[in-house]
Amino acid sequence: MRHGNKINHLGRKYGHRAALLKNLSSALFMHKRIETTVAKAKELRGYVEPLITKAKTNTTHSRRDVFSYLQDKFATQELFEVIAAKVGERPGGYTRIVRLGTRLGDAAEMAMIELVDFNETYQTKTAKSEESKKKTRRSGAAKKKAEDVAVVEDVKAEEVSAAQEAPAAEPEATQSEEKTEE
Repeated sequence: MRHGNKINHLGRKYGHRAALLKNLSSALFMHKRIETTVAKAKELRGYVEPLITKAKTNTTHSRRDVFSYLQDKFATQELFEVIAAKVGERPGGYTRIVRLGTRLGDAAEMAMIELVDFNETYQTKTAKSEESKKKTRRSGAAKKKAEDVAVVEDVKAEEVSAAQEAPAAEPEATQSEEKTEE
């Protein structure tokens, strides 16, 4: 019976599974987004998120602890300098798994796992939605009416200034006509 055995062994022995998770996690930290199978992505999420939480406290002990999991100096450096700085305020949930469909060769379910704060497409949508929530129909209509009134006033002001300039130009023309008539 499998009581209390929550880990997915991924069809591998312990050493192979540990090496797989180390390599996937360092690739995720370096590239911010990777494609893999759904089962590997779910296991990777449980492996990576505690490491990101440890990286929030930038001490020598936490660096050595994370390095013992990753065994990759550059991935550890990227995690502590870039990723931890960007996810500092987030209380958890640093990764997102997006299902992509099935792989052609063996019909395995594929997924993309990415770091949430490094996806610009979702962040721009949230910024746009905040702007759209602030606007209401009534205020938009009032702004349009105010703009129309301002445009009409500008046009009237231009017409008035043009009308004032036009009579001033006519007497000059009449003076020049009088000179030619003489």
